[in-house]
Amino acid sequence: MAEVATIARPYAEALLQAVGHDAAATSAWLDALAAVAANDQLRQFADSPKVNADQVYDLIVSVTKVQLPVHGQNFLRTVIENGRIAALPEVAQQFRTMKNAQQGTSDAVVYSAFALEAAELSDLSGVLEKRFGRKLNLQVQLQPELIGGIRVVVGDEVLDTSIKARLEQMKTALTA
Repeated sequence: MAEVATIARPYAEALLQAVGHDAAATSAWLDALAAVAANDQLRQFADSPKVNADQVYDLIVSVTKVQLPVHGQNFLRTVIENGRIAALPEVAQQFRTMKNAQQGTSDAVVYSAFALEAAELSDLSGVLEKRFGRKLNLQVQLQPELIGGIRVVVGDEVLDTSIKARLEQMKTALTA
């Protein structure tokens, strides 16, 4: 997998330099392109010798739900012409990592047993930013098996205050 990461890095760096202050909007359309590029059928279509670059470009643009800006269109054409569609998900991941490093933020996934309202999420964001010592871009995912509480993943750090985790701790303590 290191090969894909090595291929993706120059694309992510060049894109970050090209978009400058517009990194947040770029991240949105790049994630959409990465999601489409992750499809095995699309990659098989793109790898077919009977298909040209314009056909692949047209297909991706028609499937992608996001309107690509001019630099996004140019980026996609370059990726297709160089046969790097399979690297797009890794490009998006590296771009997000570089953007976060540049802005001093981190992506965080909050797993919750129940849906969080906007006010709760705002309060939680403030508490988590103090806990982790940096600004966080929160993404919430529902996991009913947590029973209650939350589980937060920021990079390789995990904060688990869920009822499921507490039950596991009690089970371990009782069986030890």
